[in-house]
Amino acid sequence: MRFVLIFPGQGSQIPGMGKDLAAAFSAARSAFAAVDDALGARISALCFNGPADELTLTLNAQPALLAHGAAVWAVAREALEGRVDAAAGHSLGEFTAYHAADALTLGAAARLVRRRGELMYESGIARPGAMAAILGETLEPIAAICAQATREAGLVVPANYNSREQVVISGEPAGVDRAMALARELGAKRAIKLNVSGAFHSPLMETALDGFSQAIDKSCFTEARFPVYSNVTADAGISAGRARALLARQLTNPVRWTDEISTMAAAHPDSTYVEMGPGTVLVGLLKKIAPQLRTMSCGGPADIDKLMEIAAA
Repeated sequence: MRFVLIFPGQGSQIPGMGKDLAAAFSAARSAFAAVDDALGARISALCFNGPADELTLTLNAQPALLAHGAAVWAVAREALEGRVDAAAGHSLGEFTAYHAADALTLGAAARLVRRRGELMYESGIARPGAMAAILGETLEPIAAICAQATREAGLVVPANYNSREQVVISGEPAGVDRAMALARELGAKRAIKLNVSGAFHSPLMETALDGFSQAIDKSCFTEARFPVYSNVTADAGISAGRARALLARQLTNPVRWTDEISTMAAAHPDSTYVEMGPGTVLVGLLKKIAPQLRTMSCGGPADIDKLMEIAAA
C-alpha cells in the first residue's frame, strides 16, 4: 500500500484538536511540545482547550494546525516509512507537508508559520479586505466575474479553487460584494462572506511579502525526501530553492487545489490519500475533485488505529 499525505489549512482549527492524540501517544506530545518550545507560547493549550476566538486568530491558528498535522505524522511515520509517494497541503497546510517531507524541522516550520500569520494579520489591518465562498457553477468563469467586479467596484480575484463548485474570492470589500452579486446573477447557488482578517491569497497581501520573504530566507530548508505539490503551480518538486520561491508566491497567488489534486490523482491513482489534522474538509474536496481516490481522515487515536491496519494489510 502506498500513501499520499494531505494537510488542512486555516479554517479547520477547532478547540480540542489533538488533545486525545497527545494523551495517547508520546510522539504526538513531543510534536506539540516542540512547537510550544519554538514559539515560547502554549499553542498546545490553545489546541486542546481553546478558547475558540483565540485559537481562530491567524497568528495562532496557523501554528496550531501545523502542530496537529505534525503530531499525526509523528505517530504514523514509522508505519508509513518508505511508502509515501507525495505530500500536499492547502495554503498553510503546504508548510506542514514540507515538514513531513523533512524539508523543514518542526521548530523552523513553527516559527515560519507564526511569522506568516502575524504578517497576514498586519497586512489585513494596513489594507482591509474581504473573502467570500462562491458555491455552485456559474455561467461565466469566476475569473471573468472577478474582472468585471474589479472594473465596477474594487479589486477582487479568485483566491482558492477548492473544487469545480467551490471557489473562494478575495479582495477589496466593495469588489468582493459586487462579485458575490454577479455570481448569484450568473447561477451560483450561494455566495457566503467569510470571517477572515484580510484578503488572503490576493494582491492585498503584497504588504506582507517582503517580511515573509525575509523570514523564508532565514529558515533552513533542505531537499524534500518525497515530492511536495505546490498550491501555486499544481505540480511537484523536492528542491529547497523551489520550496522557498513557491511558498513566498503562495501569499499573493490563488490556491489551485482542484488542479493540484487532479495532477496528483493522475500521478498516484492507487495511493491512499490521508488527511492529517483536524476535520475532514480536504477529504470532502477530494471526493468532489477525484471521487475514484481512496481517502481517509486521521486526527485522533481511532483514526491512527485504522491507518495502522491499512498500512499493515
